[in-house]
Amino acid sequence: MPNRTTPLTPARPAATGPRPSRTGPLGGPAPILTSAVLWGTTGTASSLAPAGAPAAAIGCAGLTLGGILLFLTSRGAGALPAACTRRERWLLVLGALAVAGYPVTFYPAVARTGVAVATVIALGSAPVFAGLLSWITGRARPTARWAVATAAAVLGCTLLVLGPELAGRATPMDPTGVVLAACAGLSYAVYSLIGGRLISRGHPSDAVMGVLFGAAGLLVLPLLLAVDMHWLATTRGAAVAVYLALFTVFLAYRLFGHGLRRTPASVATSLTLAEPAVAAVLGVAVLGERLPGASWCGLAVLGLGLVLLAVPVGAGSRGR
Repeated sequence: MPNRTTPLTPARPAATGPRPSRTGPLGGPAPILTSAVLWGTTGTASSLAPAGAPAAAIGCAGLTLGGILLFLTSRGAGALPAACTRRERWLLVLGALAVAGYPVTFYPAVARTGVAVATVIALGSAPVFAGLLSWITGRARPTARWAVATAAAVLGCTLLVLGPELAGRATPMDPTGVVLAACAGLSYAVYSLIGGRLISRGHPSDAVMGVLFGAAGLLVLPLLLAVDMHWLATTRGAAVAVYLALFTVFLAYRLFGHGLRRTPASVATSLTLAEPAVAAVLGVAVLGERLPGASWCGLAVLGLGLVLLAVPVGAGSRGR
């Protein structure tokens, strides 16, 4: 991710009413971390697209195809709006808008600030927004354990992604790009809370994710049709789009929905900071990229933060 466009990954729905202290790694963190691993492959996959393919078009193609597939294969997705109260239907609408809003804000931020800065601001601000919104709405109060682990993970993410820039020359910061990247992080948090609230009220996670992403895929379709899509007609372009749709949207968000049943939004959002770590490792192993010492230190700090988040609270530990 440090040198590539990030995926449309933004669903970090908050599972309200869970009992994280009784949740083992396989009950919540494992599916979420698996999703983050899948999202981390997006940059490498996108780099294989035909030359000249717009980054936003690649991301939107994956969201549209994967979102619609997720909706069509999610049991109960079609009946979910009818099973919801009026207030919940409005939450579905707002959640779909938030999902669609991520590429609309993130990719312009990338164009203005670069992938590294936009990635740090978007991914780093997302867990903070999730924690604050959960607190404001009375869904969950951030704990000391979450605060320390998230701070470590965000610091590690910053060092990992900005390591190459810290080792080179500094570039001017674009204020508009920074605001757009922060808005992308906020969109993470908004549909995280909405999706988690609906799941916690007894609605199937597959149906909730299917409706949110199916609707979002339709919302970004006009944007997709407005850009050059000739690259999609090529074998490589189609292969990249299908991979993104199947693995980084369809499979990743299905797993994520299952993990969210027992994982609070603030924790889930922080765990997905594993995404840039996966992207960085793939960049080194597959694309032959080189990371400076600051990035490797950031990777270690990020790993420690993720371990603290993922390991369940045991005897003598009351961090959550």
